[in-house]
Amino acid sequence: MDQPAWLAAAWAEFGVREIPGKEHSAEILRYFREAGDTKVESDETPWCAAFAGAMLKRAGCQGTGSLMARSYLDWGIGLDEPRFGALVVLARGDDPTAGHVGFLIGSAAGKLYLLGGNQGDAVTVSAFDAARLLGFRWPDAETEAESATADNGTFAKALAHVLEMEGGYSNDPYDPGGPTNRGVTLEVYANFKGQTLDAGSRPRLISELKSIPEAVVEAIYRRRYFDPAHCAAFTAPLALMHFDAAVNHGVGAATRMLQQVVNVTVDGEIGPETLSAIGSRRLTDLIDDYAEIRRTRYRALPHFWRFGRGWLKRVDATLALGKSWGAADGITRGLLEPAQIAKGESNMSNQAAAAKTIDDTAKWWAQSRTLWGTLITAAATVLPVIAPAIGVSLPADLIQTFGNQAVIAVQALAGLFGTVLAIYGRFKASSVLSLRKS
Repeated sequence: MDQPAWLAAAWAEFGVREIPGKEHSAEILRYFREAGDTKVESDETPWCAAFAGAMLKRAGCQGTGSLMARSYLDWGIGLDEPRFGALVVLARGDDPTAGHVGFLIGSAAGKLYLLGGNQGDAVTVSAFDAARLLGFRWPDAETEAESATADNGTFAKALAHVLEMEGGYSNDPYDPGGPTNRGVTLEVYANFKGQTLDAGSRPRLISELKSIPEAVVEAIYRRRYFDPAHCAAFTAPLALMHFDAAVNHGVGAATRMLQQVVNVTVDGEIGPETLSAIGSRRLTDLIDDYAEIRRTRYRALPHFWRFGRGWLKRVDATLALGKSWGAADGITRGLLEPAQIAKGESNMSNQAAAAKTIDDTAKWWAQSRTLWGTLITAAATVLPVIAPAIGVSLPADLIQTFGNQAVIAVQALAGLFGTVLAIYGRFKASSVLSLRKS
């Protein structure tokens, strides 16, 4: 049975629970922030509505922004009949303001089975009396459409490649990550579940990690790597390279490498300067240079002797796949246009859009080093030959003063300078030329 995106997001959180004592679950506190409340600092604050709001947001929908379960009685549209994945609002006791909210996964014998947060202090499935029902709610048509198109497939395609590179469960003594499955380390998994990793919990968490659900894997990779690395701002080929680097090197290191590629301030933060520089570079140059910086970084690592061959193969495979995507969709740049970023798009299969990107960065011909270098070289080479034929020659007294060899040397140096300028200009070229100055 197909399930709505918000329900898939909720299943990925299954098992997250409050931490007894003074500690608080980082994951539950994240639900509050995603739902719109940045002030809550305790996982003991009722959080069923925060969980619902966070899952809706992850699916591309807008929740109510309230921590009151009953606020969802005015959200979306009402349903007369239960529907798989619907938001269910329940009464709680005699208090007309209190309630509970969760996602419907089934009903039978007067019971409603909800997947929700703060059910037994955890994200789990619980049964509730149908008599407590206040309403079934569903996103309106516009909100549901936004949810359905929130991700156009770049993340899914990139993740498939990363998971192929990562492989299955391993516990290599030379790997500082320790027990790892599908690229998810035990520490990352424990943190995602909001649980403390210690001697008591380690065996259980390893057992869970070995059978980690697909939805959990997707949630971890999106929230820990793809989104923090701002991959959604890039066209698919660059998003793939940057995402793979973020997974293997860390988001901060990947961002710094990308900044090295585009020659901007290396601060580990993707801002306007970095985005502008990315937008001015040709895609193939970007990912070629990015791949080479990754290779250099790998070779400097102490465990290169053991893992180096696999690391380099990974970079080569990522580069080849990115180039194939670019060629198939006619992608020439690494940065999406603002409208595409807002829509969550991640490729430029529309050739007109690609052409517009190039035209927007066109440069006046007189600013071209390549063109001026070519003209200087041509002048130094051709003028000495054709000048006498058209009645132009150096005065005899000038040749006598400086010497014929000196004049020839100047001509040679001019030719050399022009050639070097043309080659350098071609190497640095990132824009097409325009006949008119903009």
